[in-house]
Amino acid sequence: MTKYLNPFTDYGFKKLFGEEPNKNLLLDFLNELLKEEQGEIISLNYIKNEQLGNSDLDRKAIFDLYCENEAGEKFIVELQKTKQRFFKDRTVYYSTFPIRDQAPKNDWDYQLKAVYLIAILDFVFDEDQHEPEKYRYDVKLTDIETCKIFYDKLTFIYLEMPKFTKTLEQLETRFDKWLYILRNLTELEEIPAPLQEQVFEQLFETAEIARLSREQMRSYEDSLKYYRDLKNSMDTARDEGKEEGIEIGIEIGREEGIEMGVKTVALALLQEGISEQVILKTTGLTAEELDQLRRESSSELG
Repeated sequence: MTKYLNPFTDYGFKKLFGEEPNKNLLLDFLNELLKEEQGEIISLNYIKNEQLGNSDLDRKAIFDLYCENEAGEKFIVELQKTKQRFFKDRTVYYSTFPIRDQAPKNDWDYQLKAVYLIAILDFVFDEDQHEPEKYRYDVKLTDIETCKIFYDKLTFIYLEMPKFTKTLEQLETRFDKWLYILRNLTELEEIPAPLQEQVFEQLFETAEIARLSREQMRSYEDSLKYYRDLKNSMDTARDEGKEEGIEIGIEIGREEGIEMGVKTVALALLQEGISEQVILKTTGLTAEELDQLRRESSSELG
């Protein structure tokens, strides 16, 4: 067992960011994440994370974290541990709940408050593999031709954490420090000097496993087991896929080698003047394949 909680477990993530005594940790993280476009968020209020449809038959949504600031702007924070086929679709679907909930039942001019969905990913989207150094993606509705923002009140931010590989010496901003902690918390045994700030000291104190009660420890161990089982299943599937790919490659190479050898033998027999019937019987080639081989040979000699 490591000294600090794994923030990519459900328990660890909600312990650090989803409890009232630690609300300032989430506030600081969001302020650093959205500093350039949002300005300072003064306060946050947690909102019930289970969202229901208009009727009992509608699909519900359960967010990891859901909160609003003093201006009524909504923030959904999702932690995703493994690849999910339609995860981007899911985030778009989730964003419709805070939009819909802003509609009053009386007269309304359709003015909306901003909605932010932040996804912290413990994986990399396949389509982003070619950008190993880009770990943050900010997505808004934009005009395709001009690339100008068409609507600025709906923002999706995806953080591909495996791409964040900065060392302590390379950390330049406070946001860098946040990502470093999320990425490396379980590997640390003490608070590194660059991270000895009040908000981070509170995070390390909250994350210390030795401070958990027996009941909390049991909940964390269950969450950690689920996380490890999930990761092991994905790693096993990936390794088996690689092995299968290697086996297929070997088999293809073997088949290509056999095919090449057969053609070489057939060509040598042709040059020796052996009858076509004998060559076909010996090599297993069809008459059409032998004829094609003869033409290719003649073309090369020509």
